[in-house]
Amino acid sequence: MSRRTSLTIVLAAGEGTRMRSSTPKVLHPVAGETLLAHVLKAAPHGDGASLAVVVGPDHGAVAAEAKRVRPDAAAFVQGERLGTAHAVLAARDAIAAGADDLLIAFGDTPLISADTFARLRQPLRDGATLAVLGFRPADPTGYGRLLVEGDRLVAIREQADASAAERAIGLCNAGVMAFDGRAALGILDKIGKANSKGEYYLTDAVAIVRDLGLEATVIETSEDEVRGINTKAQLAEAEAVMQAKLRRAALDAGVTMIAPETVFLAADTQFGKDVTIEPFVVIGPGVSIADGAVIHSFSHIEQATIGKKASVGPFARLRPGTSLGDGAKIGNFVETKAAIIDAGAKVNHLTYIGDAHIGEGANIGAGTITCNYDGFGKYKTEIGAGAFVGSNSSLVAPVTIGAGAYIGSGSVISRDVPDDALAVARGQQAIKQGWAKRFREVKSRGKAKPAGADKDAK
Repeated sequence: MSRRTSLTIVLAAGEGTRMRSSTPKVLHPVAGETLLAHVLKAAPHGDGASLAVVVGPDHGAVAAEAKRVRPDAAAFVQGERLGTAHAVLAARDAIAAGADDLLIAFGDTPLISADTFARLRQPLRDGATLAVLGFRPADPTGYGRLLVEGDRLVAIREQADASAAERAIGLCNAGVMAFDGRAALGILDKIGKANSKGEYYLTDAVAIVRDLGLEATVIETSEDEVRGINTKAQLAEAEAVMQAKLRRAALDAGVTMIAPETVFLAADTQFGKDVTIEPFVVIGPGVSIADGAVIHSFSHIEQATIGKKASVGPFARLRPGTSLGDGAKIGNFVETKAAIIDAGAKVNHLTYIGDAHIGEGANIGAGTITCNYDGFGKYKTEIGAGAFVGSNSSLVAPVTIGAGAYIGSGSVISRDVPDDALAVARGQQAIKQGWAKRFREVKSRGKAKPAGADKDAK
């Protein structure tokens, strides 16, 4: 049998006014990715799979996010908000192209999975015209109830219209549906707006399918998977659910987490074997951690690559563009940004390394700063393999420290240092024998300072 084609329409036109935010609802993040991105990544991919995203007027940012995540996505604008069926028909041109399966999802359900989309399509392969996703919430109040006879869906009854017996039903409508693509447009066009709000409700499709003598059915999933986001409180709840899933997946993959409930991961975090994550670590998007690496407590990492058996923290911050080689060490209170730190190099404590390349086996002393910004542009620091930079040094970029070179502590280096050279750039030390003793004697008698005391003290 040839592979079935699909069109997934993701409804993302809502303003999300209850979020109390100027950011469109579907662009709020969960586990480092927007709500919309999670849904688009779960939707069918590959040959024969097309994607449409319905956005609101002036929501170019939503359309741009859809294109970023899924370059194959087509955006359609819903000019007026006249109900869910009206939103779906904003993508009429895409529906008319005639995919075998039409899936309708929502951009604010970040926990929906690719497996659920696949299960929802199965009844269509078996001859059904419509499959509706159902769930059994702990409290069904407010949800439409799914009325079934055997394995056939008879109707969706909204809470306000349900009888007492129907309200006792625990199976509820998640809103996600799959249509036989050949029949979808005809069914959607039959949906009217004869209701109190004068809107076109997608749920009316069930009755239309039944009236046509066609089959509608239900596929069940968990409450968490169809959890919609309308408020910041619900956003936090979804984050908690997602983090629990990501932690469990990491533990199952062999990551050691001493206190997993204190560790926050991104949806795209990648782990090698025998990785250890200590308590209170935050890992943002774009992070990969190779075999045997250890991330110590209170570290924050995003868009960084960490090599095998590298060590990070505690209290380290790795910003975007950081790459640690095998066995490299980033110690406590170190910040890096756009920094390549080769194998075995050490940046142990109290240091900022930005726009820099540190060679293999180099050692960067405490308090070192790469001065990479002059108020207008960023400049690069190159530190060669095996170089030693003494504590409290400032490296004024652009500058190159040669391989094996030695920088004396407290230096301000603004010119290139050759391989294996010593560079010392600090004021010459002066010693005034007995000055401190005389100063204390004068002070203890309440007299003025010795002549020249202020000058000598400098």
